[in-house]
This record gives sequence, C-alpha cells and structure tokens, in this order.
Amino acid sequence: QVQVAESGGTWGQAGESLRLPCTIAGFTFAKQAVGWFRQAPGQERERVACIGGSGRSTLYADSVKGRFNISRDNAKNTLYLQMDDLTPEDTAMYYCAARTVAHCSPLPSDFPYWGQGTQVTVSS
Repeated sequence: QVQVAESGGTWGQAGESLRLPCTIAGFTFAKQAVGWFRQAPGQERERVACIGGSGRSTLYADSVKGRFNISRDNAKNTLYLQMDDLTPEDTAMYYCAARTVAHCSPLPSDFPYWGQGTQVTVSS
C-alpha cells in the first residue's frame, strides 16, 4: 500500500522561506515522477512543480519559477519543496503526489497517489 505524507506547512510572512518534505512509502520512489500541487479555497488544484524519475528534469508553474525549488532524495524516499520569497498568493493547501511513470504531467488526474495535504498560509 502506497502511503504519501506531507509535512512542514505553517504560517509565514511575505518574503520568508519554507521547506515542505514529503515521504512516500510502499512505492518504487526512485523511478517515478513526483510532484507538488496546491489548491486555494474556491480554486482548482494546480501543479506547482514536478521532478522526473531521474531527478534531472523539473517543471515549475510560471507563478513559482525562480522562487521554488523541487528536489528528491531517493535514498530517503523523500521529496522536497523549497519555497523562497513567499507571497500571500502562495497561501494554499499543498499536496504531494506520485506517478507510476518516470516523466512529469501537469494533470492531477495523471497522479494516482496523493497525500492528505499540508496548509501553508502567508500573510502580508
């Protein structure tokens, strides 16, 4: 059984940094694409960042390029999202998700495994 667990969500002020870890168990983590999505109240879930199974390819939403960095530690089955220069527009529930193939996708429906989410709130 695949278990996805995010943590690290908290309150912060604009301009601060935050790192979200996500551990995935029961899964061949090292070969699969994994990513971060977020959903604000009343809005659709959007992909924030994705990293391919090799770790060499990454994709980012335009709104976070240059501020967020996605990385993975295959030895620890852990995915990270480093978020710098946070803004109130980054306030959302952040979800970690995993695919069963090595390449990324922008569609939430292409990710069969999801965590419960961790809340990030940024005040101005």
